[in-house]
Amino acid sequence: MSLYLLVLLFSLAGPLALSFEKNLRLYKRWKYLLPAILITMFIFVIWDIIFTDMGYWFFNPIYNSGIYINKLPLEEYLFFIVIPYACAFSFYAVQFHFPRFKLNEQWTKFVTFLIVVVSVMMSVLYKDFIYTFVVFLVLPVILLMSYYFAGEVVQYYLAIYPILLIPFFIINGILTGTGIEQAVFDYNPEAILGIRILSIPIEDMFYNFSLLLLPLALTHMFETGFKKTRTA
Repeated sequence: MSLYLLVLLFSLAGPLALSFEKNLRLYKRWKYLLPAILITMFIFVIWDIIFTDMGYWFFNPIYNSGIYINKLPLEEYLFFIVIPYACAFSFYAVQFHFPRFKLNEQWTKFVTFLIVVVSVMMSVLYKDFIYTFVVFLVLPVILLMSYYFAGEVVQYYLAIYPILLIPFFIINGILTGTGIEQAVFDYNPEAILGIRILSIPIEDMFYNFSLLLLPLALTHMFETGFKKTRTA
């Protein structure tokens, strides 16, 4: 079994088992969450395929199964299901147990505006670094969409995201080479700023922000839309 797959199985095991916990009952949200994850997966896989084809990042054959689809290892497709699901579990668990752990509307509006402005500035300033440029171009689009269509989610997400960075640094750290001889996947140095935390390019923190927020916002939109349909 490949290291990449082992990391994904480890990431999924706890959240999947606890999805049936009698209080949280995340499994009841699957009909909204799983389609949201698949839509997010479709968007990010296309991004992944294009960047891999253009040589902006690559995958180490030592650490994957060797099964490739459109130049991406099988594990990479699973990554876009497992990681958003695991983080969605963490998000809903924190939200359930600490319902007041969120920003108020004014702070949410201010922080959202600030992130959008800074992101746009970063994309303009570092347009020569393609991964940096795209990450900071995509982030405000997803954040603004989430703010307008799933504002309550953003209120919680902005407060909870620093907590989600804890497993991010562990998992993404391993995948980018922390504690192992070579990275599971790595980046063309011409595509990134070159600023790393441990082995993680700083851009990944903001890529991860978008990857985790989008399925949560879509889940909220699907769930509220379904409830409105039932009550109409």
